Amino acid sequence: MKAKTDALKAAFPHTIPIFTGFIFIGIAYGILMNSKGYGVIWSILMSLIVFAGSSQYMAITFLTSVFNPVYAFLMALMLNARHLFYGISLLEKFQDAGKLKPFLIYGLCDETFSILCSAEPPKGIDPNWFMFFIALLNYFYWFLGTAIGGILGSIVSFNTEGLDFVLTALFVVIFVGQWKSQKDHKPAIIGVLSSIICLLIFGRNNFIIPSMIVILTLLAIQRKKYEYDNREEIMQ
Repeated sequence: MKAKTDALKAAFPHTIPIFTGFIFIGIAYGILMNSKGYGVIWSILMSLIVFAGSSQYMAITFLTSVFNPVYAFLMALMLNARHLFYGISLLEKFQDAGKLKPFLIYGLCDETFSILCSAEPPKGIDPNWFMFFIALLNYFYWFLGTAIGGILGSIVSFNTEGLDFVLTALFVVIFVGQWKSQKDHKPAIIGVLSSIICLLIFGRNNFIIPSMIVILTLLAIQRKKYEYDNREEIMQ
C-alpha cells in the first residue's frame, strides 16, 4: 500500500499543469454539451467512456446534425490516429505493466503521453504505478471538469462562442512547457516543421496522419543515429 501511495505522491506534481488545463477545458465542454440540449449525465458518460477531448468536441457537431456513422467513424479515426504512434513509442515502457497495462493504454491521451515521455519516477518508486497514477489523475481531472461544466451549464446561462478554442490553447501551453523543460529541441522542431509541410501539402482536413508518419520516421532515424553515436563514444 505504501508503494502505491508513494507513487501517487510522486506522480501528482507532474499532473498539476494538466489539472489546470483539463478543469477549464472540461468545464467548457460540459457547458457546450448543455447548450446543445445534453445534460450533465450525458457529458459525464462521454468523458468517462470516450475520454478524448478533441473527439468529444467534434461529437457535439455530430450529435446536433444528421447522423452519418461512416463519416463519424472516419473523422474519429483520422483525428485520433496519432494514438497509434503514441502506443508504438511506449511499447517498451508498458511491456512490464501487467494488470495496469489495460488502463494505461485506455488513458493514453496527448497530455498523459507528453508526461510519460518526459517524466521519470524518483528513485525507489515503482515505475508502473507511477505511470498508472499519472494516467488516472488526468482521467479524473477531465471527468471532474466535465461534471462541473455540466452542472454550471444547467444552472447559469453562458455565451459559448469561442469556448472550443480552449483545447488548442492547452496544446500550445503543453508545447511551450516541454520546450522549456527539454534541452534537446530537435524532436519539437521536427514535429512542428513536419506538421506545417504536411498541412501545406495535404490540407487542414488530411494532414494529421501523414505528419505523424513523417514525424515517427524522422524520430526513428534520429534515435538510431543517437544510439550509433553513443556506441562510438563508448568504443573510443
